Amino acid sequence: MRALISVSDKTGIVELAQALHGLGVALISTGGTAKLLAEKGLPVTEVAEVTGFPEMLDGRVKTLHPKVHGGLLARRDLPEHMAALKTHGIDTIDLLIVNLYPFESTVAKAGCTLEDAIENIDIGGPAMVRSAAKNWKDVAVLTDAAQYPAVIDELKAGGKLSDKTRFALSVAAFNRISNYDAAISDYLSSIEFEEGASVPRRSEYPAQSNGRFVKLQDLRYGENPHQSAAFYRDLYPAPGSLVTARQLQGKELSYNNIADADAAWECVKSFEAPACVIVKHANPCGVAVGKDALEAYGKAFQTDPTSAFGGIIALNRVLDGAGAQAISKQFVEVLMAPGYTPEALEVFKAKANVRVLEIALPPGGASAWDKGLNLSDVKRVGSGLLIQSADNHVLQRSNLKVVTKLQPTEQQIEDLLFAWKVAKFVKSNAIVFCKDGMTMGVGAGQMSRLDSARIASIKAGHAKLSLQGTAVASDAFFPFRDGLDVVVDAGASCVIQPGGSMRDQEVIDAADERGVVMVYSGVRHFRH
Repeated sequence: MRALISVSDKTGIVELAQALHGLGVALISTGGTAKLLAEKGLPVTEVAEVTGFPEMLDGRVKTLHPKVHGGLLARRDLPEHMAALKTHGIDTIDLLIVNLYPFESTVAKAGCTLEDAIENIDIGGPAMVRSAAKNWKDVAVLTDAAQYPAVIDELKAGGKLSDKTRFALSVAAFNRISNYDAAISDYLSSIEFEEGASVPRRSEYPAQSNGRFVKLQDLRYGENPHQSAAFYRDLYPAPGSLVTARQLQGKELSYNNIADADAAWECVKSFEAPACVIVKHANPCGVAVGKDALEAYGKAFQTDPTSAFGGIIALNRVLDGAGAQAISKQFVEVLMAPGYTPEALEVFKAKANVRVLEIALPPGGASAWDKGLNLSDVKRVGSGLLIQSADNHVLQRSNLKVVTKLQPTEQQIEDLLFAWKVAKFVKSNAIVFCKDGMTMGVGAGQMSRLDSARIASIKAGHAKLSLQGTAVASDAFFPFRDGLDVVVDAGASCVIQPGGSMRDQEVIDAADERGVVMVYSGVRHFRH
């Protein structure tokens, strides 16, 4: 058996080569890798000795040779292939270990020049990988150091690799090549070429977009039972995102569970204080902060107990036994938190169907709102995609513009900022009443902003919550004063909205007339 080794990332390669040598495998390698293995006392033949042709063009050409690709591509079950090898003095290669030039990490560096990027486009490596992967019945190809231990264990156990293993390695190899080529395409397609520019100017949206996703699981069905579905993650997922969750117990997650869980998790991790978010059908029906997870949950549940039935609950703090006891009294589909005490997990053992997920918060904890976030949003349309930068805007106190004669109190500012943060995660048209770190009424997804305001008021009435002195957030401007009148009639004492309507002055005058505070955020949060 012969193995050809050519790696840029040398992680684990010496240990792998030592193990292969111990199994009687002959080692062939390229320049830098061959030197390293020789320094470790391993017998290794350089590729140039095999091909009879020296590396040239600064290493651009070294493995692009029939004695390499013939050895990889020849089918052992075809006599004419084996005869051709014998005629041309080519020996078979049974194992290929290759990882590619670090293109992705090179172009990710600030100030990367076009020349650096181009020189880190691997040619010979992908060619060899494709050859070996195509001939998987006879050749095993390793493209990731994580594959080394299992391959060595199997070789030690049986002296060869199974068809199943070689096929799995082949699939992984083609996936790696696909991702590599997609990264090159994304980068080059993003360049706005300027003659003489060393560091190229790049468009945020390349001329060709190449999605790269890894399947996590098949789902029983999609949004409805007659639809099929599967769950995928980004090739390089953001830390603290839903796809990094670990399910500790419960039934298999459904398509709708995952969609709602993502909405809840993205909202709850935007809060620094202990927070709870309850989501139903993609909209928060209760959001609150408190001194701990238990208090936050109690306040969030109080907003709309009816809608919370069968909802998705997300917490940004470890859940203890007391909090678990409170949550277990309601019907919940999915529960998410950064962690659980043993007492909390014991509580939910009695509710085996509840899906309990553990998700690590982004590095830096709950206060790291700017980490673990998607950089872009994608919406599928007929035969196309809409791609936009993600709505990661966070409103600061310094951004607030008071436009009424009446000035807000410190408590009103706190309530307005809280309401605005929640409104960002509510489907448009969104109207959110809040007070004391708690949602008091949520109106979502209506065609009319007036109807959203009325629904929020009705929800508060059903929960027996008073809206007197509440803060209201509207995700977009009030086009007329009627929307403002509805929320003030319900009890609101202060309002936050983007501003920007042709009738802004009319609405400001109405606020002054009604004796309420109005603050402009200067930014809109449509969510469709």
